[in-house]
Formats: sequence, C-alpha cells, structure tokens
Amino acid sequence: MISKFLVAAFVLGLIATWIVGGELCATTNHPVALPKNLAVESVNFPSKSGSTISGWLVAGATNRGVVILQHGVRGDKSSLVERARFLSQAGYAVLLFDFQAHGESPGNVITFGFLESKDSQAAVEFVKNKFPGKPVGVIGISLGAAAAALADPPLEVKALVLEMMYSTVETATKDRIEIRLGPLGRYLSPLLTTQIPFRAGCAVESLNPLGAVAKITVPKLFLAGTLDRETKFTEAKAIFENAAEPKNFIVFEGARHQDLHRFSPDFYQKTILDFLDTHLK
Repeated sequence: MISKFLVAAFVLGLIATWIVGGELCATTNHPVALPKNLAVESVNFPSKSGSTISGWLVAGATNRGVVILQHGVRGDKSSLVERARFLSQAGYAVLLFDFQAHGESPGNVITFGFLESKDSQAAVEFVKNKFPGKPVGVIGISLGAAAAALADPPLEVKALVLEMMYSTVETATKDRIEIRLGPLGRYLSPLLTTQIPFRAGCAVESLNPLGAVAKITVPKLFLAGTLDRETKFTEAKAIFENAAEPKNFIVFEGARHQDLHRFSPDFYQKTILDFLDTHLK
C-alpha cells in the first residue's frame, strides 16, 4: 500500500513538474502600446530564430552611435522606454525590440537565451544596415543579457552592458526554486532542467553565459545588485571574474533582481553614458 502511494506521488510530482516547465517556457505574446512621450518608428526584421522581430527605432539627436536594448524574460520593449529616452537625449539612436515569443514577436517557446541570441544577432545586423559605419552597443537585462552573451559567433559590437545575467541555466533554476521552496528546493532543479532539450531544442550546457563571456573580447560592463536572489551577487562576481578583458563591474547596493534604472536613475544613467561615451566613438 505504501509503495503504491509513493509511486503515485512520484508520478504526480513528475506531471506537476512537467506542467510547471511548460508554463515557464510558454509564449507571452500580446499587443504593445506605442509610448506616449517618446517618438518611435515601428520596425520589423527577420531573425534566424524563425520569428519576425517587432521593434521601435528612436532617432538620436546627433546620431553619434546606436544602442540596442534587450528586455528581460516575459517582458517586452515597453519596459525599455525610459532607457531609450535618456539615451536618445544623449545623442544615440536606439533600437528596442521584443524577443521571439515575447510581446509582438511571434514564437513557439521561450528558450532562455538560445533562440533569443539569434534575435540579438538579427538586431545588430538590422542597425548596421540602417546606420552604416556607426558604432553599435548593446544593453541587455537578465534574459536580454544572456541572449547577448550566448550569441554565436559573438555580436559584432563595440560595447556590451550585461545587467543581472544568470551564470548557467542550472544555477538560475536552483536559485529560483530556492526562492519559492527554500534551500532544499534546489535539489528539485534537475526535474526542470532535464526538460530543456525537449522544450527549447538545445542542450542544457548551451545555456552557459558564465563560459560564454570568457570568449567575448569587446568591452563589457557588468551590473549587479547586492540583494539579487535570482542571480546571487556571488554568481555575478564569478561571471565577471571569468570574463575576458576589457571589463568592468558596477555594484548597485541594495538592489534586487529589478529595474536598475528605476532603482537608481542618476547613478545608472551616469554609469551607462560614461561607458558608452568611452567605447562608442
């Protein structure tokens, strides 16, 4: 009797985990309203992810360079409007876009950086064709940072800003389960990560920004919050330490896994503009 109960509990656990995995990878498509106080041009471009990417292009006051903004998981381009505003005022052209399976860009599944890295490559190609000869930088937040780091071959840009990026998908899964179930929940992570090849179409080992940054030789700026529980501060420092030069690490004291620009707007803007002004010449 006990053995039948244990078997039933195990089967139900597997079913529940499979359902959770499906929800984590589910598309999050929806209409995205145009911003009210920012002049944008709606653009679309193809990606090797299989999606047609929906974006907004903001013309810079002096067209001194182009900055691509990449949102976090289950976000969309509207979350990047305030960043686009101060970058545009500083003279940069800006591209904001929805990753595949997000916002207004169609897709079948969220892949935590695998297909999204192809969208990142497509965005770089798009702005290079739109602004030939202009230097290009990328600012990626969480998923957006992972997508930039995982691009293969590496993105042909002059500067990368990587905010709150996860180190490996295994570690990211453990951190997020721990938040919800406590430290012992970390032992359940294989029940989710073993689904990745079936759902995302890539090996678990492919989702490894920690290893990827060792091969990226353009200037990199890493941003991390000291109270981030989804990418722990120790993990953020390990990513930085493993990254190739040139690189810099900026700490946001007291920040969690949140919008760092909203958390500390003046500090964020100065940090970003100093970095871009140095490298997008």
